[in-house]
Amino acid sequence: MPQSLTAVTIHLVFSTKNREPWLRTPLRSELYAYATTVLANDGCPVLAMNGTADHIHALLNLSRERTIADTVKELKVSTSKWIKTKGAPMRGFHWQVGYGAFSVSQSKVSQVVRYIQEQEAHHRGRSFQDELRALLRAHRVASDERYLWD
Repeated sequence: MPQSLTAVTIHLVFSTKNREPWLRTPLRSELYAYATTVLANDGCPVLAMNGTADHIHALLNLSRERTIADTVKELKVSTSKWIKTKGAPMRGFHWQVGYGAFSVSQSKVSQVVRYIQEQEAHHRGRSFQDELRALLRAHRVASDERYLWD
């Protein structure tokens, strides 16, 4: 085949360090716009992005030229630097070290988009930790609670 073609859709989720509520409402929409641009510039168009004060979700099409790890690293580094420009109180901001990245079938994209769009309502009764545990179970990802949180 003379060209490389891919269709890899990823549901990405990660938290602020120690799940601290750094991402207040006024900052979030700017953050999502900035993060969407970072990902687009990395060849990873965003289908949906949303979250709460302590974590974000992104549904993206992974570039055929980048690994998930490289994409997440670029996203976290860029957005962390950007957040720290938002004033002295934000200079202590950090993302958690790890992340969750889950493959999404094309037949489930609209369902995951809705799930991401409804994050605020979803988290009125469920913590980030419980949500991540559920995602790990649904995708059959083994984890050890001792190393899951930072």
